[in-house]
Amino acid sequence: MKKILFILGLIPVLVVSQNKIEGVIIEANEQKTEIPVAGANVYWLNTTVGAVTDFDGNFTIPYQSDYKKLVISFVGYKTDTVTVNSEKFIKHKLVPTSALDEVVVTSRKQATAKSYLQSQNIMTVSSDELLKAACCNLSESFETNPSIDVNFADAVSGTRQIKMLGLTTPYILIATENIPSIRGASQAYGLSFIPGTWVESIQITKGAGSVVNGFESIAGQINAELVKPTTDKKLFVNLYGASSERVELNTHLNTKITDKWATGLYLHGNTHNKKHDVNNDNFMDMPIYKQINVMNRWQYTNPEKGFVSFINLKYLNDAKQTGEVNFNPDTDKGTTNAWGSEIDTERYEVSAKLGYVNPEIPYQSIGVQTAFSRHAQDSYFGLNVYDIVQNSLYANAIYNTLIGDTRHKVKTGLSYTYDHYDELVNTDVYKRTESSVGAFFEYNYDNLDNLNLTAGIRVDQHNLLGFFVTPRLHLRYTPWEKSAFRASIGRGKRSANIFTENQQIFATSRVINIENAGGNIYGLDPEIAWNYGVSYLQGFNLFGRKGDVTFDYYRTDFENQIVVDYENPTAVSFYNLDGASYANSFQAEVNYNMFESFDIRLAYKYYDVKTQYQSGKLEKPLTPKHRMFANVGYETKQKDTGAQWKFDATYNWLSKQRFSSTQSNPLVYQLPDYTPTIGTLNLQVTKVFSPKFEVYLGGENVTNVRQDNPILAADNPFGANFDSTFVYGPIFGSMYYAGLRYKLN
Repeated sequence: MKKILFILGLIPVLVVSQNKIEGVIIEANEQKTEIPVAGANVYWLNTTVGAVTDFDGNFTIPYQSDYKKLVISFVGYKTDTVTVNSEKFIKHKLVPTSALDEVVVTSRKQATAKSYLQSQNIMTVSSDELLKAACCNLSESFETNPSIDVNFADAVSGTRQIKMLGLTTPYILIATENIPSIRGASQAYGLSFIPGTWVESIQITKGAGSVVNGFESIAGQINAELVKPTTDKKLFVNLYGASSERVELNTHLNTKITDKWATGLYLHGNTHNKKHDVNNDNFMDMPIYKQINVMNRWQYTNPEKGFVSFINLKYLNDAKQTGEVNFNPDTDKGTTNAWGSEIDTERYEVSAKLGYVNPEIPYQSIGVQTAFSRHAQDSYFGLNVYDIVQNSLYANAIYNTLIGDTRHKVKTGLSYTYDHYDELVNTDVYKRTESSVGAFFEYNYDNLDNLNLTAGIRVDQHNLLGFFVTPRLHLRYTPWEKSAFRASIGRGKRSANIFTENQQIFATSRVINIENAGGNIYGLDPEIAWNYGVSYLQGFNLFGRKGDVTFDYYRTDFENQIVVDYENPTAVSFYNLDGASYANSFQAEVNYNMFESFDIRLAYKYYDVKTQYQSGKLEKPLTPKHRMFANVGYETKQKDTGAQWKFDATYNWLSKQRFSSTQSNPLVYQLPDYTPTIGTLNLQVTKVFSPKFEVYLGGENVTNVRQDNPILAADNPFGANFDSTFVYGPIFGSMYYAGLRYKLN
């Protein structure tokens, strides 16, 4: 902490003079829509000084008065040279070479990008990457990404939970356009409430995130950028159907109302009414459900005056039924006739973002973010009842400017959060209100050559957590070409919502124990953790083809953690940590373009996650120590028609995972200490007939791997040993799907 403050105290000493040019590169097209050109080269003529545009087409490049000619190039576009006489913002349109008579050149843009320049370890996943799998919602969007682990929370609800750095969703700040969104009551099912077609790109940050986004991030941050009315298709339709009889429909309708106003209506619906019981345990392998999800998005853009703003209105209704195949909610709810569950969720959201960029000084800007949501879930699991209502308000104001010159950037601002929870757990009522006011300051030093440092600190006053300080530091150093060495350290603090974050406990017969320690939240103390990490990224050329290799290591140390203890098979206990709890994560990843249009991604991941339970220091249950990942993608294209084939395959192998103890159960309901190893294979083929129309066909778990007897004591669901949380692999087996996409510019 003292070191962080010392670094911040040195900020004024670092101020010297240096100029820069900022700008954006977009595509020139007949529709006059602003499509950013990502990965374009921007450099000064006859120099080695250059930059590369990001996913939004933005770039920053050093400027001197003797630099006059700026060259802009990208494969598939005509190379341009722009005359520059002063330090002004540049907005330039590149003409696709397909629009020229002289030559036709085609190229593929990277679907996943890692920055060599940012201080934070951020991976940006574009919509092209999301289309490699049947990602019908955000929880299914990470199948081709080795940094995120996806698994089922239990054997009845069909809920997918994600992990990063060995830690589950509550320790990851999940935001929508940098507004925290999957938190509190939406923690368990919220990832399935964001349709995949609504997502324009995803930014995955490993380690402690920025202080600008709050104090809760511990393992990392996932931010989903949504499609925008001005850049999305005028009409987009995605129809999906699976062999499980799951059907989904997504429709986007975008309209430009005036030169400055545009709006989009985004409709999502899914349904699944078939009861499956492949393993013959009398329980459905997946729930039956239906969901209606609507978003109306407004965008205001006035570049001459520097304004851009978004207003989002969302409504969701989601209904699930699961349990025994013969369960009828009309006659069996609240009885022991048959075990069943219903989970009904209704959610309203209103959010707005307003940004102002000084037209004369592009690096000076003000942004305001605000959001209100109401989340209401009514649910029961057998004889267990769980209802929750959460009303939330969020506001964040950010000011960006420079200190002296473009190498010294600062962000500062104020934030406010309000959450009111009303929970019913069987017959117990839990109500609480959380509110906090915070201020943050983040300094970024970038010498535009080989060093980038981001140091942030925030202070918050929370009505239940008290006054506390959150420091975070990120460092990037480039020792040689196409390399990036990163280091980070940061602190996070959060209140654990023990019931909504662990709803799988209700699909068991376990007794719930809370060991009250006198804290302000369920009698428990807040969770506090430090995250440390180092990462090394190196790009290379091998046999004339590009690739990169990444090594990273992160460790999370908990000062306090709410331990969720399953080691007694007839109970689940919540208590404050008394001892050590940590998560070590190591990952090695290689990306390589083996030959034209053929890419391969290989990764190995090692986890060492242990917690001090009352029965001793033990491995985190159902967390594999080793994971192997492989993804290959290949594309073909016919030059005369523009038709295209896309092939994608993903393989995941997981080592054995520890079961929580079942040794005190009757012998018939005892499990071994560890699970078997498992490997799954997903495949997809896409045929692009034209820019407007494509069809896709795929399979998940095509090798038909299935976990035997995923539900403990399924033959006696109202007995003391019933438990649906021992899930380590697929339950349904192979699932095949097909779909079509139609786009109209």
